[in-house]
Amino acid sequence: MQQAAAGAPSGSICLAVRQHAGRGRHGRSWISPAGGNLYLSLLWRFAISSAQLGALSLAVGVGIASALTMLGASDLVLKWPNDLHWQRRKLGGILLEVSGDRHASAAVIGIGINRVLDAEHAAMIDQPWVDLATVLAATKQPLIGHDLLAGAIISALLDLLPRYATSGLTAFLSDWAQFDGYRGESVTVNGEISGRYLGINSQGALQLEQQGQVRSIQSGEVQLCRIYTQ
Repeated sequence: MQQAAAGAPSGSICLAVRQHAGRGRHGRSWISPAGGNLYLSLLWRFAISSAQLGALSLAVGVGIASALTMLGASDLVLKWPNDLHWQRRKLGGILLEVSGDRHASAAVIGIGINRVLDAEHAAMIDQPWVDLATVLAATKQPLIGHDLLAGAIISALLDLLPRYATSGLTAFLSDWAQFDGYRGESVTVNGEISGRYLGINSQGALQLEQQGQVRSIQSGEVQLCRIYTQ
């Protein structure tokens, strides 16, 4: 974010071996031990307003899930608005920080993917989690090297970001639907609004059915009613 404010060019990328203050959404910590996982931030500048980037994290999620699938991972799903799951456990997350005005904007796209987590650091995570090593082992696939993983994610981002700039979420809706892992389930949003999750609309808003009525929710956090705990 500091580099973006100082005029760093679009496409600037930061990779970390370790983070001492890794952040997730809502100020949560992202457990970031050295060596095993992917910690990546990419700056992209848009000639559109920051208000038009509200669904960007959904498109980024599609890109990441597609890239990992091409590398051999299977059964990956997306959880609205910005989590990557496998068997109801979190494999990765996206954090967007946007600045700008109605004429131009800049997005710093932060991505964390659990590649290999040791038991000590895994014990610090307060939700069901999984690492890529486990996902790939389930189908007897070899573990992806860190550089190959980073390259695949960066390539996916460099492909999707120009498309988002011209087409918005529209270009990614069908792929989102394919990766949408929890459609039809009972969920709670923001800890207080319960209903049946029906997917997203064309603007990326969550569609929640309550007593036969459909409610659109633009932002928030989804809690699943059935949690995989093995």
